[in-house]
Amino acid sequence: MAALAFPDPPLTDGVVLLRPWRDDDAAQRYAGFADELCQRFSWSRVEPVTEADVAGAYARDERARLAGESLNLAVADAARPERVWGAASVYDVAAAEQRAAVGYWVAPWARGRGVATRSLRLLAGWAFDVLAVQRLELTCGPDNAASARVAQRCGFVREGVLRSHIPFKGARRDTMIFSLLPGELLLS
Repeated sequence: MAALAFPDPPLTDGVVLLRPWRDDDAAQRYAGFADELCQRFSWSRVEPVTEADVAGAYARDERARLAGESLNLAVADAARPERVWGAASVYDVAAAEQRAAVGYWVAPWARGRGVATRSLRLLAGWAFDVLAVQRLELTCGPDNAASARVAQRCGFVREGVLRSHIPFKGARRDTMIFSLLPGELLLS
């Protein structure tokens, strides 16, 4: 599979900017992802995330990008691109099936501003246009009401619950699954 290219120019709506991660983002990436909500909903391991986990993410992200499997982007303030607000990714890219998944997390200092919704709209539009996917999937825990609202604001349709879907924090967790097809993306 071919490597996934970073969007060039980076994706932006004038408020959020989706750009490649930089080495000097590490402290913000750790601080944002180490937050209680990110750990509750997005970190599957029992032990908390460490700075070493974040440092290792750069190499894992690049290997997955070069393999054509995923693309992980920093979500930054468009006016001050050095300020990281979170992350957005397209992953589980199955080019032959024209399918992929999307995900995101938002740092506590950026919540309540529509950052996740804006980021998801940009990334979904890019996935349809550039990756030519015909189906985007989004998953979240059944108790993650905020993430479900973001998905629905963008036009994703809730398809159901995958019971005992993934290993999560030493047990198994159910997962809500949403999908978005071409022409369904809501831009407002």
